[in-house]
Amino acid sequence: MPTERIRDHAGQGATTVAARRRRLRADQARQLADLLRHQVLAGGFPTGTLPHETAIGADYRTSRNTVRQALDLLRAEGLVARLPGVGTVVVAEKYPHGLDRLMGLAETLREHGRVSNEVRSAGPVAAPAPVAERLRVPVGADVLYIERLRRLNGLPLSLDLTYIPLDLGTALLGADLENTDVFRLLEAITGQPLGHAEITLEAVNADAHSATVLQAPRGSAVLMLERLTHLADGRPVDLEFIRFRGDRITMSGLLRRSL
Repeated sequence: MPTERIRDHAGQGATTVAARRRRLRADQARQLADLLRHQVLAGGFPTGTLPHETAIGADYRTSRNTVRQALDLLRAEGLVARLPGVGTVVVAEKYPHGLDRLMGLAETLREHGRVSNEVRSAGPVAAPAPVAERLRVPVGADVLYIERLRRLNGLPLSLDLTYIPLDLGTALLGADLENTDVFRLLEAITGQPLGHAEITLEAVNADAHSATVLQAPRGSAVLMLERLTHLADGRPVDLEFIRFRGDRITMSGLLRRSL
């Protein structure tokens, strides 16, 4: 092999090895970021300050450069920040939303503060076909539509779009929607408890309206929870499309394996 080709081949090999090392370190950084994120969200740093980079590297048996990359990922998510003379500190909190119990938002987050509702719209609308089908009402029949911005301790948390059959929704129009979960109101109106709900959870990009209302960057990812809630007798009474700020909420549940 001519000398020039040997040199070229050797140079390409060195580049490939370096690239692989960078990819490996990036993979390790993401893995470490996942572990540190869990600790942050679970309150694993009660003082609010993370250990020094050297200590984290020793605990997880990884290099300091990998630790720095992992912390950079958490900083980009808005979970931590670097303060001169202090170190890396927790600057944001995510709130847990359980998926294994049927509860309203105020019930779910009662240990974390006060949930308030800004009713942006409430009134009868003609039911679109997908809504009518799921609520078991005729297509075009009026249903109650409610749009609410929900805040936790004053911070925007979710934008809720709700459809309710009008025979129940009429009573809701005079109720205190700003301070009471719809779930509690429905149980009071119907005289029976809620039974079960079908849910779908996915990540979607925030549209211009949602981003503005939630004070989130346009196009940022939000958690979309679609939920159809039934009374104990099986009647569907509440169809919701809830957009949560992904940087302020975590979804969790207890799953049991059955074959």
